[in-house]
Formats: sequence, structure tokens, C-alpha cells
Amino acid sequence: MGVGPWEGERPREPHYDPELLAHGDRRNVVDRYRYWRREAIVADLDTRRHDFHVAIENWQHDMNIGSVVRTANAFLAREVHIVGRRRWNRRGAMVTDRYQHIRHHPDTQALATWAHAEAPGAPLPLIGIDNLPGAVPLETYDLPRSCVLLFGQEGPGLSGAAREICDEVLSIAQYGSTRSINAGAAAAIAMHAWIRRHRFGQRPS
Repeated sequence: MGVGPWEGERPREPHYDPELLAHGDRRNVVDRYRYWRREAIVADLDTRRHDFHVAIENWQHDMNIGSVVRTANAFLAREVHIVGRRRWNRRGAMVTDRYQHIRHHPDTQALATWAHAEAPGAPLPLIGIDNLPGAVPLETYDLPRSCVLLFGQEGPGLSGAAREICDEVLSIAQYGSTRSINAGAAAAIAMHAWIRRHRFGQRPS
């Protein structure tokens, strides 16, 4: 994966990394960012990040957190919020956390305080994603442009404290025998629903 050393005369623009130009770029980045400095990549992404945030509870060192971070990077979320333990399982992130702004909150109440009073553009609605009794179907809900999509841990889902701070809880339609889908998969579906609504203008039916 990646490319070898730059062939021919090397570019001199400041966003290029001399070490990568000399030795090749094996990072997991799109071709647009080959040979770029990490800081330059982040700065460029910052000019076009989307208006949704992603938050995930971290009580059990869930390996899905890394997958959620990777998906948040793919869909260019404004920030990822880790709620609970500061240390989280980065394995599934595939180093994408280097290009994603990540904020820590010690508990769900701290997240709610930030979203409702401290965030740029606050208040931001907190939208929980979990298949709970009374949840509104994601497929029929018009996601707001600025919001926080909140996910629980694999298995238990949203904690009781997380449910209390949510302005709305949405469910994802399922048709098979399983009780729930993987937390990382649920996060990807919800983020893509935001993309369809606000990048492609597809309103829910």
C-alpha cells in the first residue's frame, strides 16, 4: 500500500513532507494527500468538515470505538467525543485518529453541558442511536444539520445516563433474527444517513 519515493524534481510547497518525498508514503490516506505533512492534511480537512459530531461511550474499552473513529474520519465528522474512560481501543481506527479531532468527556453530563452550552453553534441536539422501545425510526427522521450522534457500547447499548441526556433516540430498522447490529455498523449507518440528507438533499420518506 502507498507509493515509493517521489520521482523527478521534488516539490517545494510547504505542505509536502521532505521525509515522505525521500522515502515514500505508506500511510492510509487518499491519493490527494500523498506526501503531505500530517498537520497540512488536518488543516485542509478542517476547511470542509461536516456539521455533525459523533460521541461514543467508553466504559468497557470496546474495540468498536476505533471503527467508529475510522468511519467518522471517512464521513468527515467535525469531532469525535469519547465519553467515560480517556483511554480507548485505537486498533480499529487504523491511524485515522491522527487526522480527526477527538475530545474527551468524563461522563454523559459533561457531554450534555458541552453540547448545550459550550460547543460552537450551541445548543447542539444530542441524538442517541439505539433500538429501544419508543425510539423513532432513523429512516423517517429528518436529522438536523448540526447535531451530536451518540452511540453506546457493544452489547448494552446506550447507558441509562446517556438516554437521559438525549433530545431524541433513533432506531435502525432490522428484519432478521438478531436482536441488534454491531455498534460500529450502526454508527456507519447513522453517519451515512446524515450524509444523504445534508450532502445529497435526500429527505426521509
